[in-house]
Amino acid sequence: MKPLDRLHDALGLRTSPRIFFPAALVAIIFVVGTILFTEQVDAAFAGASGWIMSNLGWFYILGVTVFLLFLVYLAASRFGRVRLGDQKPEHSGLTWFAMLFAAGIGSILMFWGVAEPINHYANPPMQDVEGQTQAAAREAIAFTLYHFGLHTWAIFALPALGFAYFMYRRNLPPRVSSIFQPLLGEKIHGPVGAAIDVVAVVGTIFGVGVSVGLGTLQINSGLNTLWGLGESRLVQVLIIVAVSAIAVVSVSVGLEKGIKRLSNLNIILAVGLLCFVVATGPTLFLVKGTIESVGIYASALPQLAFWNDTAGDSGWQNQWTVFYWAWTISWSPFTGIFIAKISKGRTIRQFVSGVLAAPVLFSIVWFGVFGWASFGIEQETPGELVGPVVEQGDVATALFVFLEHFPLTTVTQILAVVLVVIFFTTSVDSAGLVIDSISNGYEEEAPVRQRVFWTIAMGAVAATMLAATGEGGLAALQQVIIVVGLPFFIIGYVMIYTILAALKEDAGESPPVRALRWRRVLPPEEAARRTVDEEYDNDTFTVVPEIEPGQEPIPVDPILVEDDDEPATAGQPRP
Repeated sequence: MKPLDRLHDALGLRTSPRIFFPAALVAIIFVVGTILFTEQVDAAFAGASGWIMSNLGWFYILGVTVFLLFLVYLAASRFGRVRLGDQKPEHSGLTWFAMLFAAGIGSILMFWGVAEPINHYANPPMQDVEGQTQAAAREAIAFTLYHFGLHTWAIFALPALGFAYFMYRRNLPPRVSSIFQPLLGEKIHGPVGAAIDVVAVVGTIFGVGVSVGLGTLQINSGLNTLWGLGESRLVQVLIIVAVSAIAVVSVSVGLEKGIKRLSNLNIILAVGLLCFVVATGPTLFLVKGTIESVGIYASALPQLAFWNDTAGDSGWQNQWTVFYWAWTISWSPFTGIFIAKISKGRTIRQFVSGVLAAPVLFSIVWFGVFGWASFGIEQETPGELVGPVVEQGDVATALFVFLEHFPLTTVTQILAVVLVVIFFTTSVDSAGLVIDSISNGYEEEAPVRQRVFWTIAMGAVAATMLAATGEGGLAALQQVIIVVGLPFFIIGYVMIYTILAALKEDAGESPPVRALRWRRVLPPEEAARRTVDEEYDNDTFTVVPEIEPGQEPIPVDPILVEDDDEPATAGQPRP
């Protein structure tokens, strides 16, 4: 037995040692190394992120636009009729849209709902209009929706579509490596596939860690506004510990009792806060501004999708767009698997339309209301929001200063703190479940301690980025995530190739053409605990033995098919 296998069994785990231990080691090394060698680690990330922003910012911006165009093409093409699975959708349209909202948009809206529009209102990104004017307001809305509209959800939708297709059409494990099957073949079950999954797990840890960090800054600001708690690294670490503890409890009790209830609660509270702002604010002004935002976004999108600030070269995009894209794509495997699981049975056209349209429409409403309300406040009382948020740079306090201009200030501020806590708790515990799923393959009954470990790991990484780096707050989070996001953009381009290749192969456009139904393939570590003839959910599966480096693939017993004299082997299609 290999050393990792012995350690795996000694700890009573039920996962893939080749994925679990390397990913855990990277997280531990980052936390310990950053604490022990703060200056060196900080300098390394600052240098790497600086080089990437200066030389590869265009690559990030072009990449997301390419992802979006590919998804639109796929939905409009004849491949749009391909169904992701052999059954009708499990969820109604309304329920599906609600779960899409909960998948990854809540935490973003709470932090940036006021902060981003007011920043761009004071300092127009293109520097082509005067700040705090009507033209600046329109540009602010355009850029805000560019950042949180179709492009953000294209980042989530691309891996989600890959997961859904390879999980439900080819019955491969719920792992990032499965999407690479048309390119790597059987190697997805070997060291190469394990390496891809380790990168996905590490990226998710850091991506969610950044979200936890942002949420911590906002919670700290809210508590300071309400009760003068103060803003310090010690307080922020204590907040992370508390949020992680809540997430541990939630992830321990499971999906139905923990995550689902929290998700339903935060959606209700978020919509309630939105309606409160509309009802108690300048209602007509907000309704008109929100409707106008649709046209502003639609007209500006073609230009913004390819804008690289070539002439101005102000560096603005490095701090905003590049950071957003790197942050979003780093935790796209987590969101992608979740979206794939709730989308089984829908066609590709329905999938792309739903994933892009439903959350984007809500984003337009949310930023339309909070953005135009912020502009109205600033016009009536100049400096109220621009002063603390823009001039002093306290982005995390934006929502709480905003709520001071509405009735029931203390109540709504407490509600906002609760909302942020719930949003980030659901992000952490959902990510813990997904990371564990990537690690253990099909085995759903994994020990709770595995999910608890990943939950604690994400909290530890977030605390380290905030409290144990030379930079503070948002700057530290930006430096780390811009570096972590780079390999995911490369993986994104590969996903485009593999999804299209699989669709063409299964449609009979490229060899080998065998069939449209694929065997269920178990990872080696799980296969060792099962037998070849075992039934899994009334569906026959094939065991793929683990292959040592340099060793020829071990053939499995053939299964005869009615319409083909050739046997089907592991990883090959069957009728």
